[in-house]
Amino acid sequence: MTSPRRVLIVEDDAHIAELLALHLRDEGLEVLHCARGDEGLRQLEHGGWDALVLDLMLPGVDGLEICRRARATARYTPIIIVSARASEMHRILGLEIGADDYLAKPFSMLELVARVKALLRRAEALAHNARLDAGRLSVGGLAIDPLAREARLDGARLDLTPREFDLLYFFARQPGKVFSRMELLNAVWGYRHEGYEHTVNTHINRLRAKVEADPAQPARILTVWGHGYKFADPAERA
Repeated sequence: MTSPRRVLIVEDDAHIAELLALHLRDEGLEVLHCARGDEGLRQLEHGGWDALVLDLMLPGVDGLEICRRARATARYTPIIIVSARASEMHRILGLEIGADDYLAKPFSMLELVARVKALLRRAEALAHNARLDAGRLSVGGLAIDPLAREARLDGARLDLTPREFDLLYFFARQPGKVFSRMELLNAVWGYRHEGYEHTVNTHINRLRAKVEADPAQPARILTVWGHGYKFADPAERA
């Protein structure tokens, strides 16, 4: 019998944590709640978690530090930040240090549960694809290792967030194919929500800044006006 997937909630608001835990357990997930950041960090370091729901403002250790520590470990754990800090700056900061998703308070509990489930599905699918692909994918000077979750450009390691890596890997596996923003949301983020297409634009721009010689004139991740985006090999275009 397959063991239930495990979700760690690090949240100092007892009401939010209790309600979320109740909904996640109804989905068949195993849940542990920590009200303090230092306690959550200890549990995270013990390992074995399939997802982390993380508040930013915590007693003991703040959520940003926990996120940094999580990304410094060898095991990849999907992370959703939930925070009263709703500014674009905090959202970008959370994503830059490695969070997979960011939801500002107040939020819909059903939406948060849906996003947790989407992250779990995506992580499972990526792990399955990595096992199938086994080795590196090389195209246009890019070398992508799905098992190590590492990408290099002309031999230099790229500093990618988890979502940027997933987006690049998805594109590189299907060069030349055009994807709409909604298709990318569904495939890479794991959900389809009207109004979230700007998230795709933001990640495309940030990814271009890391893989293009001139982000203003991209040669790898191309815009197909009126349709979406596609991945191209610069050598083939030349």
